[in-house]
Amino acid sequence: MGAVNQTSHESGSLTHLRHDGTAQMVDVSDKAVTTREATAAATVRSRPEILALLGAGELPKGDALAVARVAGIMAAKKTPELIPLCHPLPISKVTVDFELGRDAVQILATVKTRGVTGVEMEALTAASVAALSVYDMIKAVDKHAVLTDIHVLAKSGGKSGSWSLGGQPGVTGTSDAATSGAGAVADPSAGGQA
Repeated sequence: MGAVNQTSHESGSLTHLRHDGTAQMVDVSDKAVTTREATAAATVRSRPEILALLGAGELPKGDALAVARVAGIMAAKKTPELIPLCHPLPISKVTVDFELGRDAVQILATVKTRGVTGVEMEALTAASVAALSVYDMIKAVDKHAVLTDIHVLAKSGGKSGSWSLGGQPGVTGTSDAATSGAGAVADPSAGGQA
């Protein structure tokens, strides 16, 4: 067996690989316990008439956004079962919210924990599975719907501190518009509440 790669993130090494190139679960036992949070997004693109039905909860299969919210929350909790090298974490909070536009719905998933490693993968998994759930609910009426733009928006906690896609340190979580409740979704093109 090869020696375990103990090189730090600062050197640019891939910590999930050992010196012999085989995969490993990173040893996080020496890392400090901190409050950690991450927000990720995914987008489902569809036709305007389908998005109108989605926002109104009037799709043939029912309220797709309510189902997708629960799917995303469940997915965050299952991340280490789906992504082989993820650590099981004591997740303290998961939110899944939606910003409804004319021809797309953006899913925003925020995951929080108090632990020794971050929750970016849990947030990405929540956003992705929620997007898959939306697709499943609309595929009968739009077989051409597209899932796209899955990415981390922001993270905080741990040694590396806060990071956001826009480059504003300390920006984490979802906007007030996105967290306004199960039935309310923001229209990003209008710049306000739906």
